[in-house]
Amino acid sequence: MAKKAVAKFSASRQQAKNFVKCIRMVKSERTGAYAFQEELLPTDQAKDFFEKK
Repeated sequence: MAKKAVAKFSASRQQAKNFVKCIRMVKSERTGAYAFQEELLPTDQAKDFFEKK
């Protein structure tokens, strides 16, 4: 039976509270289909992530 691969964020509890997972939907210029762009960022950089295109 195959095992599921799990990605873990290795940080202490205090550091983990300062990060947020940002997900943005991006339209591909070539195909016109939408895809999701995900990043794990520090809390203070989350606003910048959504402002850029």
